[in-house]
Amino acid sequence: MSAIFTNEHTSPMSYLVFVTLLWAFSFSLIGVYLAGSVDSYFSVFSRIVLAALLFAPFLRWRQPARLAAGLMLCGALQLGIMYLFYYQSFLLLTVPEVLIFTVLTPVYVTLIYDLLHRRFRPGYLFTAVLAVLGALIIRFNGLTGDYLLGFVVVQGANLCFALGQVGYKVLQERYPTNEPQHHRFGYFYLGALLVVTPVWLGLGQDQYPATSLQWSILLWLGLGASGLGYFLWNKGATLVNAGALAIMNNALVPAGLLVNLLIWNRDADLLRLALGGALILASLWLNEALIKVSRPASDR
Repeated sequence: MSAIFTNEHTSPMSYLVFVTLLWAFSFSLIGVYLAGSVDSYFSVFSRIVLAALLFAPFLRWRQPARLAAGLMLCGALQLGIMYLFYYQSFLLLTVPEVLIFTVLTPVYVTLIYDLLHRRFRPGYLFTAVLAVLGALIIRFNGLTGDYLLGFVVVQGANLCFALGQVGYKVLQERYPTNEPQHHRFGYFYLGALLVVTPVWLGLGQDQYPATSLQWSILLWLGLGASGLGYFLWNKGATLVNAGALAIMNNALVPAGLLVNLLIWNRDADLLRLALGGALILASLWLNEALIKVSRPASDR
């Protein structure tokens, strides 16, 4: 297990690509087998508990206090508070509307990263906007009339997810060490647990998994998607530039639809999927081209 966390021969972008595929399958598992059958707060709580247990044996408690607190804050934002916003949004919006409004995340990633470094690079923002347009081409199916509050709630989820991953990237830049990242990452899940535990205890319903398949999916989501997935995603975030990180936030759109189409035969507009996916890939290529032209690829 430790070898997975410390493989230094893996290319930086492959971390994000692998997690994109991992999460693409996970979304379909949730939608097909858990949504409406298992209490959402229990699902979130169980996933984070399992992820925390996965990293508990590797955690080195003696870390700088500011670093430990920062990692806990990243986990509270990227996992804990983000999920609370996300699940609430489905009470206010249709599913297509929620999907549409999530595509602004890349813009937040680029702006937050530049803000923390007190600079502004329009190239990153431009390529992020291209990725947003690609995702909109894939997901846009029209809007209902009353969606302003829902839009605000989804943006809360987007901001928390962006703040968490950018915050983690900046923390690793400000606290460089030869110590492997998985020795610190347990603090990330502890922060998330501090948020979701009281919420589950206060708002959760007695709607637990009823079949071995549902329990197995929760186990996989906790250890795989939330445990291994969030670690590798955040580790990948520390190894790529902010523009590539922003664009990869929308790569889940075509990946998730493609997985759903191939395995569960859900309806999808293949032409829009191809056009939107091509635009997202083009924005990633343009981002890398701009980096090579403007400076050496050392913005990691």
